[in-house]
Amino acid sequence: MNWKRPWLGWLLAWALAAGGGAAWLAQQRLQELHETFTTNARVAHRLLSQQLAQHDAILATLSLLQPALSGDAAANAGSSGLSTLYPQVLGVAQRRNDQPWPAHWPADLQALEQQSAASGHAQMDASRLAQGKLFVVQAGQPASYALKLDLHATVPADEWPYPASHSPVRIWLAQGAQSLVLQHGADDAQAPGWALSVSKTLSSPSQVLELHERYKLHPRLLPWPSMLVWALAWALAVAALRAAWQQRAARQRAEQLLQYGQIARLNTLGELAAGMAHELNQPLTAILSNSQAARRLLDDAEPDVDAARQAMQQAAEQAKRASAVIGRLRRLVERPDTATQSQAVPLPQAVADALHLLEPELRQRQVQCQAPVPTPPLPPAQADPIALQQILHNLLLNALQAMEQVPAAERQLLIQHRPQGRHLLLTVQDNGPGIAPELRERLFTPFATTRAQGLGLGLTLSQGLAESMGGQLRLADGGPLCGACFELQLPAMPTRAADTP
Repeated sequence: MNWKRPWLGWLLAWALAAGGGAAWLAQQRLQELHETFTTNARVAHRLLSQQLAQHDAILATLSLLQPALSGDAAANAGSSGLSTLYPQVLGVAQRRNDQPWPAHWPADLQALEQQSAASGHAQMDASRLAQGKLFVVQAGQPASYALKLDLHATVPADEWPYPASHSPVRIWLAQGAQSLVLQHGADDAQAPGWALSVSKTLSSPSQVLELHERYKLHPRLLPWPSMLVWALAWALAVAALRAAWQQRAARQRAEQLLQYGQIARLNTLGELAAGMAHELNQPLTAILSNSQAARRLLDDAEPDVDAARQAMQQAAEQAKRASAVIGRLRRLVERPDTATQSQAVPLPQAVADALHLLEPELRQRQVQCQAPVPTPPLPPAQADPIALQQILHNLLLNALQAMEQVPAAERQLLIQHRPQGRHLLLTVQDNGPGIAPELRERLFTPFATTRAQGLGLGLTLSQGLAESMGGQLRLADGGPLCGACFELQLPAMPTRAADTP
């Protein structure tokens, strides 16, 4: 039993409370980041989808109106006003049935035009996606039209949910093996690890591009100030609870010690009366002798008054002496006697209760206490709980006082209990100097003590209590430690099987 680390349980309680609260705060922060990221991702997807849908609308309008355009695609974009309304439109090209596409445009536009004619909607060429260029073709009669787009310019800066200059979110478009970064994000945005990410196809039948967004998370994003305040608050709360618990335990310990002290004084009445009988017998005999002598002197024909007065004075002195003895006896009694009742008492619990009461003494004296619980468990003892506690209290106090001569770092106390037939045997041993040989024979005699302030009634009382419960208390020889070893034998509580005839 370790009395030196009572704070471990409190530290564990604080760690659980502080850790749980910190985890909850971190989870709330992560949930907030996730909701913000998801909302911004939806906004970015909607804005880019609207931009690409405008390209389909432009091509559909050109195919329907069939305007005549020049061979200069860039000039066509400027003259039509498309580059003003849509900065991402770099050029507009027209191909009539008897003409080829502009020479500097991709060679596969003819194949895309055929696909557009078959599908009924525009088709794209994403071979230059990594450079930010995209070509979209819409087949029509008598002419087909194509747009050259700058995907970087498709990002609407005034409505974009991310601050492009310092946003940590990385955003890119992908189509097959081709990809285009629209927003680089933080330097480590692509690093593996803890991150929020989303991938979704833009809502355009012609420009089938995947929008990817990734937000790399860091421990610095957690609410450390709030978590620290939470941990400190719980540290103060646990400290206050521990102080209150210690105060309550100390109060209960003091009340129980007071109760045991009162019961001990009450139980010592019989032993004390027997031990002090000789002190009362002498003054009472002297009172009787002096009274009879005074009477004889006064009955004489010529009474010797002076001698009778002296005899009465001696009788009064002896009466005062007897009164003092009675006063000493009365001061030991504060409560009426209570009848003891035997019941089932688990010895490990009784030992734990006794050690709990003496915990401050054990800690102050730095005593290493061992009280192993036997396996398999023992049956309960048939005893009076109060009397058993009084015996244990006396034995433990004697052991602590005996170890005062031992260095603090070497003080050891061993408490063991084991079955012994129909009884249970409990031993208490210390590593003090032991019992002197001249004291062993009268150890359980009233007023036998080696301490200047001791009455010498503790062991006598404990032996009487043990015998009243059908047990026995004796001084044993040997044991693991070198000090005194006391054995308390108590009857075991009968089991149902033993009670059945």
